[in-house]
Formats: sequence, structure tokens, C-alpha cells
Amino acid sequence: MVNSKAYPHTRTSSSVKFLSRKPSPFVITLYIIFLFAFAISVFLFNTRAILEDEPSPLISEVSESQSSRVPDDQLWGATFNNGLQPCVRPTAKYKEAQESHRYITVKSNGGLNQMRTGIADMVAVAHIMNATLVIPQLDKRSFWQDSSTFSDIFDEFHFISTLQGDVNVIKELPKELESVPRARKHFTSWSGVAYYEEMTHLWKDYQVIHVAKSDSRLANNDLPIDIQRLRCRALYYALHFSPSIESLGKKLVERLRSRTGRYIALHLRYEKDMLSFTGCTHGLTEAESEELRIMRENTNHWKVKKINSTEQRIEGLCPLTPKEVGIFLQALGYPPSTSIYVAAGEIYGGNTHLLELTSRFPNLVFKERLAEPQELKQFSNHASQMAALDYIISVESDVFIPSYSGNMARAVEGHRRFLGHLKTIIPDRKGLVKLFDGLDSGQLTEGSSLSRLVQQMHKYRKGSPRRRKKVQHQELRGRARFRTEESFYENPYPECICKSKVRGHT
Repeated sequence: MVNSKAYPHTRTSSSVKFLSRKPSPFVITLYIIFLFAFAISVFLFNTRAILEDEPSPLISEVSESQSSRVPDDQLWGATFNNGLQPCVRPTAKYKEAQESHRYITVKSNGGLNQMRTGIADMVAVAHIMNATLVIPQLDKRSFWQDSSTFSDIFDEFHFISTLQGDVNVIKELPKELESVPRARKHFTSWSGVAYYEEMTHLWKDYQVIHVAKSDSRLANNDLPIDIQRLRCRALYYALHFSPSIESLGKKLVERLRSRTGRYIALHLRYEKDMLSFTGCTHGLTEAESEELRIMRENTNHWKVKKINSTEQRIEGLCPLTPKEVGIFLQALGYPPSTSIYVAAGEIYGGNTHLLELTSRFPNLVFKERLAEPQELKQFSNHASQMAALDYIISVESDVFIPSYSGNMARAVEGHRRFLGHLKTIIPDRKGLVKLFDGLDSGQLTEGSSLSRLVQQMHKYRKGSPRRRKKVQHQELRGRARFRTEESFYENPYPECICKSKVRGHT
């Protein structure tokens, strides 16, 4: 108690003594220095706070530090496949091919992947109709005017030998049948087994049936499991690319990995024909828009001539622009240093439009830069062979992202699902358009808020296992509804993917 009462008195006495003492020049100097240092520290602290509160420039938005906030495994890690794997072995009920003197010849239409899936369909059709399949002729009249033959693109010997037991395949029609009358058929799209069993009545009058188009000849759903698995064996095991394409494709993948390690394969559908076909002109000049309109008007087999570009875009029916792709990748969390392989033809507008992507992601790689000129020489002027190289590199990528849901995008997605549900990010174009418009109007700004919205929107769009979607629009009736179904080759689960330990076709 005594000490507690004495403490204030002692402290007061000391203070009086100190204040009554005249400070020396040295003490005054120290005091001034202290005040000056304190003022400087306060100024720097406040300046830093002001800078942090102000909007960051674009380069800050795409900095490595910001992108690194997303965990590495979230950016590059494989999806959880729940132990699923390829499952294509025939069931005990499967009937192997019998020797047949009835023949099917085929004209495969479309680009590379339209032809590939069409050929797989025709393998199954030949099996159903118990016919020998003649190596298909490839489309030489499409937009690309590619003169490639089957053996230029595919390994013919491998195709024939792999399908032994499923379908008899021969290189050419027997000489004695070249001049006989043929039944020329446009088989009905998305048909089932019953339809082709009915078509066997043609064998009563003809020994050869010529199929004018091969794409979408079979339904996506409700086919026997052995027919579905045969389609997978044909596409993934039998229909390999030619040795020269396979060899260069593998070299380019190795070369890409040795330079950059992990990479994204971006299928950038920003070619002139695609923009003209879809009628999408967002971000283009008036002159460019008019050029595309004229092209659409002059392309006879494109049925729709007048298209409202704004409505197309709002409905998510337009390919993402290079600028939109850059914003999208940045919002997902990929850093500017990310290596991106661009699987595409000639980008419309060239560097003018591509700059909107390279300004955010400068490490874009094209096959023309990855390969030596001499390596690509034999494939030049053959769009389907060049597309095959893109296909190989896309299937092997760490992440595959298509800017539009075309034939190649669907084929690569399905192949990657078949191989173990490799990461494939499918942009929600309809949802993204609303965000992009918000950026343009100033309602949204690039940064963490936009990233959260984009990442949440695509949380379940990364290629994880799910069963194939059937009818998309219940109100549709008749054959029109089949157009809305998810393609079998886009997602061959569950028929060709299961938890079975059997992987191969034996």
C-alpha cells in the first residue's frame, strides 16, 4: 500500500526535475531528427495506402502474382475420373463379321473430324448390314478444297487389320463390280439399327450400295451396346493417322513440352469461314462484316443467308473473339507466361485481331513456328492433314479449351474423355457474353470479382465424368430432336467408358 501511494509522487518529482533542466543542443538535435524520421515514415505509409486503393493498370491485372492465387493443381490438375477407363470389348452376344459379297462404298463429306466420325459410323452400318466396306473416298469439294486421299491422312493398313472380326474392309471395289448398277442412298440421319436392318432389302436388287454422305448416319443414343463400342473401336483404335502425320505430331508435342513444359491447346475458331457461316461480327469493322456477309451469300450449300449477329452472340452461338479468350483465360487464373498452342487455321484479320490475345498471353505457339518449314512442306495445301497435326497436339495437351463447339472441339473432347477424362474446359459462351458486355458498359471491371464469377461459372465444365445428355429440348418432336442431343463422339460415356478392368479390344 505504501509503494502504491508513493509511486505517483515519485513520477511527478522526476518529471519536474527533468523539465526544470535546460536541454542541451545535442538533445535538441536528436529530437529534431526523430520528428523528421517519424514524419517521413507516416508519409510513405499513407502514399502506399493510396496507391493500393487506386485502380490497377491492365498489366497488373495479368501479373504472375495475381494469377498464382489460383492453386496450381486447380489450373493444371486432372479431373477426378472415379476410376473410369476405356471399355470397348464386345459382349458375349456380339456376332463377328461374316464373309460377304455385298459391298458398301462411301463418300465421306465435310472436314477432317466430320469425316472421321462419319467413317466410324459407316463401319457400324456395314456391320449391321453384313456388308464389306470399301475404303471411303474423302471430300474434295468442301471449303478447303483438299485433294487428300484416305491413305494420305489415315493408316490404311492399320484400319483394315484392326477391324478384322468386326467388318471386312477392302481397298477397292472388285474390278468386275465397278460398272454394275449401284443403289445410291442418302441414309436418313440419326437412324437406329431397325432402319438399317430394313435397308438390307436393297441387297435383293443390288450388290453394291453407294452412300453419298457419311456424317451423322447413326443415332447418338438407344443403340445396342455392341454397336456403340464398335463405333469407339473404329474411331479410337482403328482410325489412326498416317505414319508421317503421327510421327510429326508426336515430335511437335515433344518439342513443345521440352520448351515450355505444360501447355494449353486452344482451338481458336476465328477463321473467315466460321465467322461467315455463323454470321458473327462482334468486334469487326464494317468492311470485315460486309466481306463475311458476301461470302455467306455466295456459298450455295449454306442455307441461312440472313443472320442477326447480335442475337447470335446473346444466345452464345458465336465463337469467342481473341480478346474474349484472353479475358477468359486470365479470369480462370492462368498467368501471362502460360504456353498456349493455337490449333486453328488462318485467323481472320491476322495480327490485328490476334494482338488482343497476345497482349495478355504472349507465349502463343503455332505449328508453323513449332515445326521446321521442311517438316510442314508435304502437308501444305492440305487442310485436313494440317488439322490432323492440330488434333494430335490438342489430344495430348494438359488442358484443352475450344472457343466454339464445332466438329473438332466435340471430337477432341470425346477422345480426351475416353482417355481418362483429361482436363477440357468448355466455355459457357452464353454466360460469358453477359460478363463481357458488363465489362464494356463499365458495370464490371477486370480483377478478382470477375475471376470469381468466371471460375464459379465453369466449376463443372472441366471434363469430369458425366453421362451423355439425351434430348435437350423436350418440346421438339420427330427427327428434329436428334439435332439437339449431345453427340455420341463428344461423350461416349457410358457405353465405351466404365469401371471394367478390360481396356483393350481382344
